Amino acid sequence: MHGTSLLDRLAGQLTRLCAVVDADPAVPRQLVADLLGPAATRPVDQPPAWPSDVADDHTPVEYSVAFNEAEPPTLRILAEAQAATGDLAAHAQAAYRFLDRQVDRFDLATSRFDAVREVFDTDRPRGAFALWYSLVFRSGRRPELKVYFNPAVRGEEHRATLVVEALRKLGLDAAYPMMVDGGLRPGELGRRDQLTFFALDLHDGDQSRVKLYVSQYDATVDDAVRAASVVDDIDPDQVADFCTTAAGGPGPYERRPLVSSYTFTTGATQPVGYSLYVPIRDYVDDDVQARDRVRELLDRYGLDASRLDPAIEAVTDRPLADGVGLIAHVSLRVGRPRPGITVYLSAEAHQVAAPRPGRDRTPMNAGSM
Repeated sequence: MHGTSLLDRLAGQLTRLCAVVDADPAVPRQLVADLLGPAATRPVDQPPAWPSDVADDHTPVEYSVAFNEAEPPTLRILAEAQAATGDLAAHAQAAYRFLDRQVDRFDLATSRFDAVREVFDTDRPRGAFALWYSLVFRSGRRPELKVYFNPAVRGEEHRATLVVEALRKLGLDAAYPMMVDGGLRPGELGRRDQLTFFALDLHDGDQSRVKLYVSQYDATVDDAVRAASVVDDIDPDQVADFCTTAAGGPGPYERRPLVSSYTFTTGATQPVGYSLYVPIRDYVDDDVQARDRVRELLDRYGLDASRLDPAIEAVTDRPLADGVGLIAHVSLRVGRPRPGITVYLSAEAHQVAAPRPGRDRTPMNAGSM
């Protein structure tokens, strides 16, 4: 790995991941190179110049593979645009410039983005990030982009104000009270329930979404079931089963928080979809255990798990018993538009987190499973 640049490391992983999901790697590699900017040539054996919050080792890229009920797996990339200076405002401007370069190239729809940009855009951003992107690659289709705004970008105390104002500008503010009153823990908004991401798709159509993410600290499986209950036709037993299996018990989950996300579509007076994100890396001893739990969940929910191991092999060749965090999150998507399970894979470009002590460790390569 000595002398390998960040772009070289990520480009190799992307090429292999695209082969797993039957996608052309050329555009994903180009977009990641564009996002990395000056960080592209930085050697991975040096610490990152900017402590991106995208991944635990501050790599500004995270992969995910969405396993869907009615279509092939989808590759997604979460990324933060990089600037030449270690300043959050500079990184925010790099993110806006990145979007400017992609609008015409991919015929992006930015009317909703433009409507809420003034709510979140500030000369003095605060918090862990200002703007992130999700790049979505479905076999045989042009890339889709989603943007994530930080509700804390003007300060922790303004999270709810910014979210309500952004929803109002999009005509979705009527759905917010139902989410808060019916889904969140009474009196915990702004305390143990934190508004974490405000996201929207950069395309038009019936499935174009706005998503609101809530980090739920010290939550239990019952809190996850309550959070999902505000969406119609959700099976509470399914949510409980997923959460308990992924996290290894009913909670409370005292390490990284569960994350609940709500999907809103035009004209909706309540959320139309729900996703539960379990930070599985905090509730396993190593990546062998994480992989086994994910495989169990894919099998249990009738999803084709045959590409799970190839996806893992595309990202790393290290023994899974030698680290924890390669499989960072696993999420259950219920309701519209695409139910299924998504597995989040860390690039581990700069560092591999040591496994937790206490297990009988027999080295196991991802390729041998």
